[in-house]
Amino acid sequence: MGLLGQPLGYYDYLTFVALILLLAAVMALFLFIMGLPGRIAIKRNHPHAEAVKLMGWMGFLAIIPWVHAFIWAYHDGMTVDIRRLPEGEREAIRKEIERLGGQVKDEYRAPAADDLQKT
Repeated sequence: MGLLGQPLGYYDYLTFVALILLLAAVMALFLFIMGLPGRIAIKRNHPHAEAVKLMGWMGFLAIIPWVHAFIWAYHDGMTVDIRRLPEGEREAIRKEIERLGGQVKDEYRAPAADDLQKT
């Protein structure tokens, strides 16, 4: 077996292995960058964390939607669903962040039993 009429040697096989490793590293970096807006939104307890996550994954090939998802992940704007009171909205956000596997910030934590007795 040969390449361009020359037999394959040790360095040829080493080159193939290096190219495969380089391709795997580029793909891993590509996947890391695609999921970055979603991970940032979950970490920051964003109320629309799942939408940011999906937009990051789906919008990467077009670039503009991915950039928008990245900016949206850092936006701290609070959207209140008028069907729920602010306490209900806070509870819904807490459940969503827990479902996505993120750490819940203190502002979204459920009130302790002592706090409920005081009111």
